Amino acid sequence: MARAVEKEWPDAAPLGGVVATRYGHGLTCRRIEVLEAAHPVPDLASAAAARRMLTAVAGLSRDDLVLALISGGGSALLALPAPGVTLADKRRITDALLRSGAPIAEINCVRKHLSAIKGGRLAAAAHPARVLTLAISDVPGDHPATIASGPTVADPTTVAEARAILDRHRIAPPPGFDESPKPGDPRLAGCETRIVAMARDALEAAAAAVRRDGFSPLILGDDLQGEARVLAASQSRLAMMAAPGTVLLSGGETAVTVTGNGRGGRNAEYLLALALALDGHPRIHALACDTDGIDGSEDNAGAVIGPDTLRRGPDALARLADNDAHGYFAALGDLVVTGPTLTNVNDFRAILVL
Repeated sequence: MARAVEKEWPDAAPLGGVVATRYGHGLTCRRIEVLEAAHPVPDLASAAAARRMLTAVAGLSRDDLVLALISGGGSALLALPAPGVTLADKRRITDALLRSGAPIAEINCVRKHLSAIKGGRLAAAAHPARVLTLAISDVPGDHPATIASGPTVADPTTVAEARAILDRHRIAPPPGFDESPKPGDPRLAGCETRIVAMARDALEAAAAAVRRDGFSPLILGDDLQGEARVLAASQSRLAMMAAPGTVLLSGGETAVTVTGNGRGGRNAEYLLALALALDGHPRIHALACDTDGIDGSEDNAGAVIGPDTLRRGPDALARLADNDAHGYFAALGDLVVTGPTLTNVNDFRAILVL
């Protein structure tokens, strides 16, 4: 996103700034500083990046324009703890929420109330400058306040909601919370948000490609959520009832409640559960990947399955019980490895019925 801005920005016009991305995903920019930090659990570089960004927007005037380039992952990449909260608190709670199976809206609600930069606080720090947010959505429903925990968007959630989420998932709260800027806050009056890409765009492009190849696409939804293995079971039934030549497409963000000791990724877990539910169906193949090229915290985007997936691998049911779908597909050579794609519209799933 930063490189695209530099490409389109007039050479004679002033431009400066800072962006943060995950380790190994940065590009060289001429006028914009590029920082790298950890994802999905923040580290010291995440806190340093947030401090650097707050410094960059300090002392601006009404004549200044801040372009906020926001996409999925920003919640971890900008992780400056709120007063009374430590980075260790944020790391512990983030890891616990990710392993709990909580939906992303709940996770980001908690993050916003433990942060000194998210939940509209970056925009408040830039006041009175105009803030234009250009967002790539990786969240079901495409709500700007949830994307990267909405650093430039007023936050409708509350501390009480954040506490309730932690209590529901039996996660010990930190010693402090901080209330976020709410809709109507005068510091955010000069803010505008535009979503420039979303999961629906990827699914419609895939549907067009499917039609060109002579198949019939069916988009099941761009905002599907829930446990990965539960969604796999329901989509397996749809696939087995579908007419030959159909490609079932879907997006969104599943969750995994981690109880085992294996290596996973929600797309790999979805596929292993799908393979078990299909039980070697002779006409069905499937792919599931995270569009940023990273399935969870692994080095692959996802994987593929076919009628022979269970025959070629050892004890798929035990691997699924141990949340070790990554290990299963790695042994088969069926992981999809794309490297960084430099965008993120969340998960992409395709089931092909021959």
